[in-house]
Amino acid sequence: MALIVQKYGGTSVADADKIKNVARRIIARKKSGDQVVVVVSAMGDTTDELIRLAYQITERPDERELDVLLSTGEVVSSTLLAMALSDMGYEAISLSGAQAGIQTDANHSRARILGIDAKRIVSELKQGKIVIVAGFQGISQEMDVTTLGRGGSDTTAVALAASLGAKVCERYTDVEGVYTADPGLVPEARQLTEIGYEEMLELATYGSKAIHPRAVELGELFKIPILVASSFTDNPGTLIHGEVSMEVRNKVRSIAYDLDVAKITVVGVPDRPGIAAALFVPLAKAGISVDTIVQNASINNITDLTFTVAKSEIDKAMKVVEPIANSIGAKECVSDPRLGKVSIIGTGMQNTPGFAARMFSTFSEEGINIQLITTSEIRITCIIDESRVKDAVRALHRVFEVTSKVNQT
Repeated sequence: MALIVQKYGGTSVADADKIKNVARRIIARKKSGDQVVVVVSAMGDTTDELIRLAYQITERPDERELDVLLSTGEVVSSTLLAMALSDMGYEAISLSGAQAGIQTDANHSRARILGIDAKRIVSELKQGKIVIVAGFQGISQEMDVTTLGRGGSDTTAVALAASLGAKVCERYTDVEGVYTADPGLVPEARQLTEIGYEEMLELATYGSKAIHPRAVELGELFKIPILVASSFTDNPGTLIHGEVSMEVRNKVRSIAYDLDVAKITVVGVPDRPGIAAALFVPLAKAGISVDTIVQNASINNITDLTFTVAKSEIDKAMKVVEPIANSIGAKECVSDPRLGKVSIIGTGMQNTPGFAARMFSTFSEEGINIQLITTSEIRITCIIDESRVKDAVRALHRVFEVTSKVNQT
């Protein structure tokens, strides 16, 4: 008998019929002899609807109250799923994040899990029950409800799997696994049977919606295999783990893209020690995540500094940066919210030259202008105009022959 943690996304529990379908899937796993802990997201678009409702009440919802409000979405789906299981003859109990012992810091809307006291879960499992945990939430030391941010239910599931010593964490949604590109954009995209933590982390960070990057980080840290599969089919899905086979395969594993990119450029910045800190420390204190940072070569001790943020953060970031730019004597501060990023990802690129050249040549042939470039050992990312992102993905998928299983150089 193994302990399994399953996570079901919002589309999987969007209505009563789908909740019953999930219940049947859980029962099938229970019948196989496994203990099952289930993490659920809010039903369908519930979280977005609650956010819209809050902003109809006030332009500046209190962060604590907003977290309490948003946490109710997962509580609703978890209780309904427990009712469905009970109606089908299986003992089940729903637990909120607090009841499940998920302890977090006090950063509302973006809390981090500090630890999990799983005694209640273990006790319920020993009684033969299926335990349903509301994802996306926890409780702070001050006993306030907190939420973990977008993708937080993925993080909840993997954290619980690590805490409970689960055999695997299974993430079920409306897609059948991890693909070589978005299959909605590239019909010939191929599903991967397996992928390593490192490649999946880059994919998740740079645009793939298959799983949240924080969940992948936890999976790698605690060596928890993560299965990504559909709750609507019996497709075996994609296994994310640390022992990917050494079969001959394409060095570029997947093409990722992200349309949530905005650029800020501080023009005419004095090139002296402390300037970067003067800009980026206040941004960090404001809770704004900065991605790509590029500083031009200095001419006459004057340079330009460019960085990217999420589009939703652009106004907030400009309010932070503009007064600082004025105070340090910069010429001006300009922004562009109409950008996207496209990445090629694969550990096979690490020690093989030529991938950047092929990527840039492809963009040249397609008439796509590159604004910024950022890389890691297994990734090359180009920031381009958002209107050309889909063209770029299709072209790169074709040029790098990502659908092929054979090794390409």
